[in-house]
Amino acid sequence: MQGLRVHITGIVQGVGFRPFVYNLATRLGLKGWVNNTSAGVDIHIEGEEAKINSFLEKLSSEKPPLAVMDEISVREVPLENHQTFDIQHSTSIEGAFQPISSDVSICDDCLRELFDPSDRRYRYPFINCTNCGPRFTIIKDIPYDRPKTTMAGFPLCPDCEREYKDPMDRRFHAQPVACPVCGPSIWLESWKVGKLERSSDGDTAIADTRRLLADGKIVAIKGLGGFHLACDATNVASVTELRRRKLRVDKPFALMMPDLETVECHCFVSNAERELLTSAARPIVLLKRKPESIIVEEVAPRQDWLGVMLPYTPLHYLLFAEPNVERLTFNVQPLVMTSGNLSEEPIATDNDEARQRLSKLADVFLFHNRDIHIRCDDSVVRIFDRGLLTVDHEEPSTVHHPPSIFPLRRSRGYSPFPVKLPFEVPHILATGSELKNTFCITNKNYAFLSHHIGDMENYETLKSFEQGVEHFERLFRVKPIAIACDLHPNYLATRYALERAQRENLPTFNIQHHHAHIAACMAEHGLDGSRPVIGFAFDGTGYGDDGAIWGGEILVADYRGYQRAGQLEYFPLPGGDAAIRKPARTTLALLWSLGLDWDERLESVKEFCADDRTLLRTQLEKKINTPMTSSMGRLFDAAAALAGVRQSVNYEAQAAIEFEASADDAEAGKYPFTWIPPKVGVRGAIEALTADVMAGVPIQKISARFHNGLADVVRVAALGVRDATGLNEVALSGGVWQNITLLRRALPLLEGEGFKVYIHQQVPTNDGGLSLGQAVIAARQL
Repeated sequence: MQGLRVHITGIVQGVGFRPFVYNLATRLGLKGWVNNTSAGVDIHIEGEEAKINSFLEKLSSEKPPLAVMDEISVREVPLENHQTFDIQHSTSIEGAFQPISSDVSICDDCLRELFDPSDRRYRYPFINCTNCGPRFTIIKDIPYDRPKTTMAGFPLCPDCEREYKDPMDRRFHAQPVACPVCGPSIWLESWKVGKLERSSDGDTAIADTRRLLADGKIVAIKGLGGFHLACDATNVASVTELRRRKLRVDKPFALMMPDLETVECHCFVSNAERELLTSAARPIVLLKRKPESIIVEEVAPRQDWLGVMLPYTPLHYLLFAEPNVERLTFNVQPLVMTSGNLSEEPIATDNDEARQRLSKLADVFLFHNRDIHIRCDDSVVRIFDRGLLTVDHEEPSTVHHPPSIFPLRRSRGYSPFPVKLPFEVPHILATGSELKNTFCITNKNYAFLSHHIGDMENYETLKSFEQGVEHFERLFRVKPIAIACDLHPNYLATRYALERAQRENLPTFNIQHHHAHIAACMAEHGLDGSRPVIGFAFDGTGYGDDGAIWGGEILVADYRGYQRAGQLEYFPLPGGDAAIRKPARTTLALLWSLGLDWDERLESVKEFCADDRTLLRTQLEKKINTPMTSSMGRLFDAAAALAGVRQSVNYEAQAAIEFEASADDAEAGKYPFTWIPPKVGVRGAIEALTADVMAGVPIQKISARFHNGLADVVRVAALGVRDATGLNEVALSGGVWQNITLLRRALPLLEGEGFKVYIHQQVPTNDGGLSLGQAVIAARQL
């Protein structure tokens, strides 16, 4: 006989781990107990050595689908002579913490019960079990037990309590467990005489919502992490009206479709994309649109990609499903399912808040009374398929890279799952950037990256940020000893960091923006920083050490510091933000800086009258509010406007996104960018692009030649830096690398030269991953 004490860390609470351990031990005839603590799961096991060895092996090989075991420690202990195996009550340990599960899509078992007329949860919108349902958005504190969630106000009925206490039941200690007798409920509110009034409940509310959506109405629907605004995606009038109300002119809307069959009617779907769509995270996946799709153009104007997700809650399935049929069938058109907010504000979560903030956006409201403790937007990801790479050196060989996840927004389904670091770090808070903000807190070798906060440009988003920071620090038992922030002094996130640091007498670390980008990519790949990498940090805006606006940076970087080995040559940005909103200004400034004419046949030149051109030229000559920039994002804006794509934008990077969408994959020509250390020169490329425009070359070829030329100069610059430093590892980070056309062209060129290339797979390459880099840099500098 042998006695062992097992301690397990990772995501092992709220995922059915204790009943799994109980059933495994019982099956093997072992005695002892299992217990949740604030630090993970503890197991005391007694029995014959062979059975205990089998138990330890099966802990990993048969674990529940949602469990993630990071570390398992085992030590021998004296026998306690237990006669049974028991599940003990949870224990709170002062200062201890553990990762917690993200929200999880409805599982197949619950989906089957949802549409089984003989099941007591038939058509119940809040059906869940230990394998699915809300987690992160309802938890208030750890250990993860019902009294510490927003389900505390719903006492269990006798039937639910029996399931909750039965270790053999898959709802054993499923904290959100409920049924129509004891759980949350839904209802519909409609406008009557200028105010909202309850109009229907339960199944009738669902039927009414389906009818209203079919009639072209816009419905605010309360979900897992906040409200959505929904309408029929095949109805031009509905989608156009939603854009008008939401103040969202062109930025694409997300879609929800009932099943894969419907998705494949509208989009091309690879095996990897199919797996991602149906995964437990159920993110929005970017998919190539089919020409025959009946999704209206207004959903994603001038785009050939659609953001699509499948239903992930019981309520979603009920909205799509045909009522009163023998099997699950769907008869509702794809729905626009966009965040419930006015453009650039945080998503609404509270019922009263929604009534106030969404009153001018929605025709009706589908409410429920399960509180959302922390808001959480939908995640957005895509699949990046490198395909086959032929490396033609002395011995040609072919390497196959499997498709990988390329996150664009990391939130529901992924947050707060941590990034594991290759070293232990102290308690640090990193406040992130201004746009696409996330924050990050660290504890031991975990970096907990927050859910998507959004653009930190208003008071409402700042309050959401502050609430999120407070929640994470409580959940993960972090009391920061230092705060890291962006170098830019006027970012709201930076001002929060500096004010809090002064108030709490904490040191601050102002981290250069592009250094943080490269560090984030290094950290998610587990690099320990003992050797620098060659980092290509390409984005729109980042405050540079010299006060200029950086964004086309080639850095030799580790966690402790960096050297600027190269950069896109500077050009002026007249009016700063005004030039970002109107790329035609950037185009004319770029032409002026290169000594090229403002030919009136160019669309960017025609955008301005003669007087405005004179004013702009004077502004450039006298350097009036004209910061210098090396931004690759602004170069893309200028090239897009010069090519005639668009002269002004209404959302970030719109011109560059539409420029990329037009690229001809078959075009092999390239514009001549130059690498004369330490500058990437653009004169030859801009001259060639301008000549092609004048000659009437199709935009598809112009876009492809620009992308091809830029990818090639990345290769040439990398070779130059390798010759100078001996480094062979390259990290690609920054929002410009969301341009999948550029990434697909640059990556094989770099790998073909023998470089080891790192791209983002866990956190976004845009500013949504920046706080991770800030945190690890601060930890090393501290």
